[in-house]
Amino acid sequence: MPLTVETAGYQLGLIGLGQMAQALLQPLLEQKLFTAQQVVGCVATTASAQKLEQRYGIQVGINPDPCLAAPLQLLAIKPQQLAAFLQHPAHGQNTLAFRPLLISVLAGVGLERLQKAFPGHGVVRVVPNTPALVQQGLVGIAFGADVSPSQRAQVIALFELVGEVMELPEQQLDAFLALTASGPAFAALVVEGLADGAVAAGLPRQLATDLAIKMLRGSALLLEQKGLHPAQLKDMVSSPGGTTIAGLRELERAGLRSALMEAVFKAAERSRELG
Repeated sequence: MPLTVETAGYQLGLIGLGQMAQALLQPLLEQKLFTAQQVVGCVATTASAQKLEQRYGIQVGINPDPCLAAPLQLLAIKPQQLAAFLQHPAHGQNTLAFRPLLISVLAGVGLERLQKAFPGHGVVRVVPNTPALVQQGLVGIAFGADVSPSQRAQVIALFELVGEVMELPEQQLDAFLALTASGPAFAALVVEGLADGAVAAGLPRQLATDLAIKMLRGSALLLEQKGLHPAQLKDMVSSPGGTTIAGLRELERAGLRSALMEAVFKAAERSRELG
């Protein structure tokens, strides 16, 4: 649905314009949910602001005041930068004639902390993952208590531009982040390891990497489209005394399953610490 707003002038303020904010901005402009003239951004340096202005045709500066005066605000800085940002006097209270909506993509920073930091705002916590850069993202959303049904629809419409949106209880977002937002790094490590093994067995490097990626994509589609449990797929390709069971035995000996479990658990734990 179209993103409707309540005032003239800048309608969307982007506080931080890293990869994730740009992943949202590009389709938003392409599909004309906002015009370039309705979007304003703020970044840390003038050089970055100039590059982003040239790339997207929006107004970008280093002063966050215009962003904080917009009815819809995306907070996309690093979690470690939040304390410094909150020293800016404009964030302290809402003196606008309307109640702005703040959407945060900061890892680990919960709704309660956001509400205290941005009084007078409706607040939303969003956890997107990097496949959003190719419109294949997974996006977890938790809404603050004061977010209206129309604002909820606006947020969902925004993030549906880059992937599949799921509304979750906030207490589940750290685990969601660990699996879906940290998970691409874990998957990339698996791809790299599989490709290294194929190189050791005699394949050229680029071919090994391409095959590892395509094998994982095909396996994921098979699991999804056939509704298979992972153990079913494993058993489908593990014949007695064959090559696959020999490889699986080695993976179990090396503790791959336990290592992946601990990686997700530790990432969730770290997300809670950041909050």
